Amino acid sequence: MATNTSLKQQMQNAPAKTNPNEYGLKALLKSDTIKHKFEEVLKDRSQGFTASVLSLVNNDSYLSESEPMSIITGAMTAATLDLPLDKNLGYAYLVPFKDKNKGYRQVAQFVLGYKGYIQLAQRSGQYKALNVIEVYEGELKSWNKLTEEIEFDPEGKVSDKVIGYVGYFKLVNGFEKTTYWTKDEIEAHRIRNNKGKDAKALSGVWRSDYDAMAKKTVLRNLLSKWGILSIQMQTAQITDESVQEIDTNTGEIKFADPVEDDEQDDSTDIEVNEDGEIIEPNSSKTENVEKDQTELFKGLGD
Repeated sequence: MATNTSLKQQMQNAPAKTNPNEYGLKALLKSDTIKHKFEEVLKDRSQGFTASVLSLVNNDSYLSESEPMSIITGAMTAATLDLPLDKNLGYAYLVPFKDKNKGYRQVAQFVLGYKGYIQLAQRSGQYKALNVIEVYEGELKSWNKLTEEIEFDPEGKVSDKVIGYVGYFKLVNGFEKTTYWTKDEIEAHRIRNNKGKDAKALSGVWRSDYDAMAKKTVLRNLLSKWGILSIQMQTAQITDESVQEIDTNTGEIKFADPVEDDEQDDSTDIEVNEDGEIIEPNSSKTENVEKDQTELFKGLGD
């Protein structure tokens, strides 16, 4: 098995002008330590998954300039959640951005798509129905924030202008929730949480697929406040849109760029029991998920 020193050397000995995709990432994916970690999570599917990651990076000039270890860590998060990193599928993404905490060096950030949230919710077996859609001009007749009563008429569409997004779920026990966000509320959320120098500028998946990210925002808020969260869904809440690092000395994972997100922080505030009643939060759940993530990456430096 690779030693601490050999793992560090693979990262440090790459020529300064070498594209990290051409040397660092390939070397890391071939190292015994990294291969073993992916095999632990994905079993016989690990080789195909890592090959897809390398292909993804090869076909994205921006992502290929990101720090190799940030790509590895983001890919490991996707593997842990058993979600493919395929832009066309929309379950999860690796998004490059300049990290101001690292002197604006480029790193890869794991971003969960709204289809990823739906997939994880379906696996829990707790949801009878779950959906989020765009609302076009003319479709919304009324929305009551207090009672969550919505009058929606899909036949009333008068244009292709999106005015908002509506999310809905129903648990197998009959408990159901609906939420509606206006386009202005989505924009305010996006700008507030934009880590770029120009907060109003569209970037990453927001630029390439605005509706997908808007629907993810609505769905994440809805599920984190009112849904039943499996361990996988809790992990997704914590890791979504965060940059993580691996300590090559201890093999532990840490969050280098915590998400400053009001909805994200609500992930353990409210839960619903089997009868659809609100129960008190259990703060230890988040701690357990972070512990599970740490345990997952232990041994990377061994």
